[in-house]
Amino acid sequence: MMLTATLKSLLSRKLRLLMSGLAIVLGVMFVSGAMVMKDTLGRSFDAQFTGAYDDFDLYVSLKPKVEEETGGPASVVPALDASAVNRVAGIPGVEKARGIVKAEGARALGKDHKLVPSTGGPRYGEGWRGESTLLTLRSGRGPQTADEVVINATLAEKAGFKAGDRIDVLTTEPKKSFTVVGVFGYSEGRDSIGGEQTVAFTEPVAQQLMTGKAGAFSGVGVDTAPGVPAASVGSAMAKELGGAYEVATAEEFAKKQSDKAGAVLDLISQLLLGFAGIAVFVSVFLIVNTFSIIIAQRLRELALLRALGASRRQMIHSVLLESFAVGLVASVLGLAAGIGVGALGSSLAGSSIEGLQVAPLGVPADAVVTSFAVGILVTVLAALFPAVRASRVAPIAVIRTAAVPDRKGRKQTWTGAVLLGLGVVLLALGLAGSGGMGTVLPAVLLSFVGVALLTPLVSRPTVWAIGVLFSRALPGQLGRRNAARNPRRTAITASAIMVGVALVTTVSTLAASFEDSVTDQIKRTLKSDLVVKGDGPSAAGAPIAPDALAQAARVPGVEKTAVAMLDSGSVDGEAQSVASWQDWATAQDVLGLTGKEGSLLPPAAGSAVMDESSAKAHDLKVGDKVTVQLQRGDPHTYQVAGIFESTALSNGIVVPWADARAGFSSELPSQAFFELDKDTDASSVLPQIEKLLQDSPEAEVMTKSEVIDEFSAAFALQVTIVQALLGVAMLIAVLGIINTLALSILERTAEMGALRAIGLGRGQTVRMIMTESMLISLFGAVLGLVVGSVLGLAVSRALKDQGVSHLALPWSQMLAYLIGAAVVGVIASLAPARRGARLSVLRAISHS
Repeated sequence: MMLTATLKSLLSRKLRLLMSGLAIVLGVMFVSGAMVMKDTLGRSFDAQFTGAYDDFDLYVSLKPKVEEETGGPASVVPALDASAVNRVAGIPGVEKARGIVKAEGARALGKDHKLVPSTGGPRYGEGWRGESTLLTLRSGRGPQTADEVVINATLAEKAGFKAGDRIDVLTTEPKKSFTVVGVFGYSEGRDSIGGEQTVAFTEPVAQQLMTGKAGAFSGVGVDTAPGVPAASVGSAMAKELGGAYEVATAEEFAKKQSDKAGAVLDLISQLLLGFAGIAVFVSVFLIVNTFSIIIAQRLRELALLRALGASRRQMIHSVLLESFAVGLVASVLGLAAGIGVGALGSSLAGSSIEGLQVAPLGVPADAVVTSFAVGILVTVLAALFPAVRASRVAPIAVIRTAAVPDRKGRKQTWTGAVLLGLGVVLLALGLAGSGGMGTVLPAVLLSFVGVALLTPLVSRPTVWAIGVLFSRALPGQLGRRNAARNPRRTAITASAIMVGVALVTTVSTLAASFEDSVTDQIKRTLKSDLVVKGDGPSAAGAPIAPDALAQAARVPGVEKTAVAMLDSGSVDGEAQSVASWQDWATAQDVLGLTGKEGSLLPPAAGSAVMDESSAKAHDLKVGDKVTVQLQRGDPHTYQVAGIFESTALSNGIVVPWADARAGFSSELPSQAFFELDKDTDASSVLPQIEKLLQDSPEAEVMTKSEVIDEFSAAFALQVTIVQALLGVAMLIAVLGIINTLALSILERTAEMGALRAIGLGRGQTVRMIMTESMLISLFGAVLGLVVGSVLGLAVSRALKDQGVSHLALPWSQMLAYLIGAAVVGVIASLAPARRGARLSVLRAISHS
C-alpha cells in the first residue's frame, strides 16, 4: 500500500520534483562532463604520441635538477657527453646507442618579427638526424651548414614559412637567423605531435644552442639486440647507470610526453569539478526546501496514512523513495548532458591544438558510477531531514489545515550558534598567528556553515527591513508580509544566492586587498620609471640581449639601470624562485627594497639574501645555511646574509651573479629596471629602448602605470573565474525561488482567491509575487555580501606575511552583485506571478 501511495504522490507532483532535480542535473553534468572530456582528450593525446618514438627502443637521459611545475617553464635537461653515450652502448643487450639533441626552448619568430603563436604544444629545438619511419621531409632537404634549419609542418603553416625563407630563432642565446631548407612531417600524415613546433638544426649547432655545450646530447636513443625485450634491458640499464639517470621504453617515454602535453586537462577538470561542487552544494538547499514544502502541504495525507496504520519507518521510506526516484532521473539526465558537455569541450580543445585528432567520444565507467553516486546520494541525504519530519506527523493532524506554521528549529539554531562561535574562535587564533592559514581556512568553513544554519533566525527582521523599500503600495506590503511569513522557508530558498554571493565576495575582497597592496607597494617603493619584462605579472622574464641593455643604459635621460636574471630552482625539493642582480646595490635603490635583518650588501661567493616570505617558508634566519639547486650544475650551499621585505617585483632567493650565469636556464638577463632623470619624460625614452630591444621580442618595455595595470588585470581574471561559479549558483537560485513561489501559491490558493475577490487586481497580484521573490533574492544577496566581505577581510588579514598590507572591499562589484540578485528575483517571479494572476477567483476561494 505504501509503495502505491508513494508512486501516486510522486506522479502527482512531477513538476515540483523536476524543478528540484534540475539542480542535481547541473551538478552531475559538470562531474560527468569533466570525466568524459578528460578521458576523450587523454586518449587523443595518447594516440597522437603513439609511434612517435618508434625510432628507438629505449631512451636514456639524466634526471632534471629541478622538477618542472605544471604551467611553469620547462626544466633544463642536463647534458650528456660522448662518454655517457659510449657507456650506454656497452651495456649488455644494446645493439646501438646514438646521442640525441632535443630540448624545449627554440622559439621561432614570424615574418612580423614577433613570436609565432603557440599551437598547443612545446617549442623544441633538435639536431637533425635524417629521415626515418617516423619523420619524412615534405619539401626541400635537411640542413647541411650552420645557418640552415628545417621546421615541422605545423610551424611552417602557422607562420607561412617555406623552403628558401629566412627565419629568426631565439634559444639560450640571443636571436640568430637561419635559412629554412626544408619542411618535415610525421608518420600517418601528422603535421606535429601534440601541437609542438620544432626547429631542427645541424647537430653541432643544436648542441651549442640547446644544451649550451659543444658535443653534448640531451639523451641517448637505444636499439636493443634482436629478440631481447626492451623492458628487461631497461631494468638492467637503470641498475647499471644509477639513480641519476632515467631509462624509459619508447612506449613509456611516449606516455610521459602525452601526459605532459595534456597537463592542462587537469586544470580544466578541476574547474569543471569546482562548478559541480557549487551546483551540488547549493542544490541541497533546494531539495530540502522542496520536500519540506511538499510535506507541509501533504499534512492531511500523511496523517491519514498514519491513521490507517503506517509506521514512522514506512513514512521515512516513502519520502526517501521519492527522493531516490528524483535523484535517479536527475542522474540519468545529468549524465546525458555531461556527455554533451564533454563532447563539446573535447571538440573545442581539439580545434585549439594544431594537428590534434580528437579520439572517438568515450564514457568511462567511473563517470557513470560517480554520476549516479553523486545524484542519488545527494538527493536522498538532502531529503532525509524532511523525511524524519514526515514521520513525526500525528494521526490527529488529519483534521488540521494543510498549511502549518514554521517550526522554531531550536536544535538548528543552537548548532549554528556553536559552529559560528567555534569558527570565530579559530579565526581569532589564526589572525593572532596561532596556526596561520591552517587555522583560518577551517574557521572560515565552520563560520560559513554556522551562518547558514542561523539564517532563519535573521530572516524575518532582515526581510522586513529590506521590504521597506517596496512597501509604499499595497502589493509591496503584501509581498513583504509573505516573504517574512515563513522565515525557515525563506532562508533555505535564499541560501543558494547567499552561497554564490558569499563565495564571489570573499574572493573579490581578497583580490581587492591584494590589488590595493600591490598597487600601493609599487607606487611607494618602485623608483624605476620603465620596466623591461616578459608578459604577465608572474612571468619569470624574457631573454634580453646584454649588448642591447648596455646600449639602453646609455640612452640620454637614463640615470640608473638594474639588470636581473630570474629562474626557478628548489630548496629541499620544493620549488623556489631564484634571482640574481648584476648590480645588487643599484637594484635595492631602484626597487626600493627595505632590509629586515642582516646585511643587504652584494652577496659574496657562498652567501645569499632572500625575501621575508621565502625565509619564513623555509624557516630560515640570518646566519643559517641553505642549499639551493639551480637548473644546471651541482647544489649550492649558501649562508643567509640578509633578509629584505617582500615586494611584488622582487622575491625569492638572490644568489651571486656568477652562480646565476653558470646555473640558470639561460645566461641572458631576463628583466631590467630603468630609473630616469627627474627632468626626463618616460614617453620620450621608451621608444628608444624599444628600438634597441627589437631583437628581444619576448621582452616588453612598460611604464610603472602599465605594470600596475598588468597586476590588476591578473586579479580581475581570477575574480571573473569565480564569478562564473556565482552564475551556476544564481541559476540554481532561480530554480529554487520559482519552485518555492509556485508551491507557496498552491499553498495560499484560497488566500489569494480571497484577495482577488476583495479587489486585488491581476497586475497587483503580479507585483505582490514579484516583491516577494525580490525580497527573498535580496535577502540572500545581502547576507552573502556580509558573510563574504567579513570572511574575505579575515583571509586577507591572515595573508599579511604574503604581502597583503591593505584591506579593501570591492564596493562596485558588491553593488553589481546586489543588482544582479534583484534581477534574479524578478526573473524567478515571472512564471509563478503569471500563474497567480490567472487563478480563477471562485475556484481559488473554494480550494481547501
